[in-house]
Amino acid sequence: MSTNAVADNFIAYAVKRLEQLQQTIASCLEKLTGEQLNHRGGDHENSIANLLLHLEGNLRQWILHGIDGQPDIRQRDAEFSLTLAVAPAEARARFNAAMEASASVIAALPPERLLLIIDPQPTGIARYPTILEAIFKVVGHVETHTGQIILFTKQMTGKDLDLSIPRKR
Repeated sequence: MSTNAVADNFIAYAVKRLEQLQQTIASCLEKLTGEQLNHRGGDHENSIANLLLHLEGNLRQWILHGIDGQPDIRQRDAEFSLTLAVAPAEARARFNAAMEASASVIAALPPERLLLIIDPQPTGIARYPTILEAIFKVVGHVETHTGQIILFTKQMTGKDLDLSIPRKR
């Protein structure tokens, strides 16, 4: 713990939230077949496997590259390919590895680094965020796509997932 309670709280909550989202996604994926993970309602939609690759690429670019200085290996167009080059199980493993590595990087951040300006996506439109802003953006991005994965899972299984407090029926 540092002497900056606000920064410590932000870092701890970001890590906790990423872990919660990873568990929610895992719960959904356990209910689906490989075919369902690759399912698209049309060429204009993404499959869950696409979303896993997209989240992996985003985490690697913004957290592992932007904050931790690892090489930027993202190939964004491949994340949305109509015919994925990887099996759903590999997409899941790559997503999990990126989530765990990103949570570790965030957890190890000294609070004084949160206001440093980075450039994780030099060819993108969101240039020069602070590390704090980058973490906030990534957690929100994972939350958005987790919601999509929950909806797709409910639609494909025809079941309520009871991911939070069970409802009275």
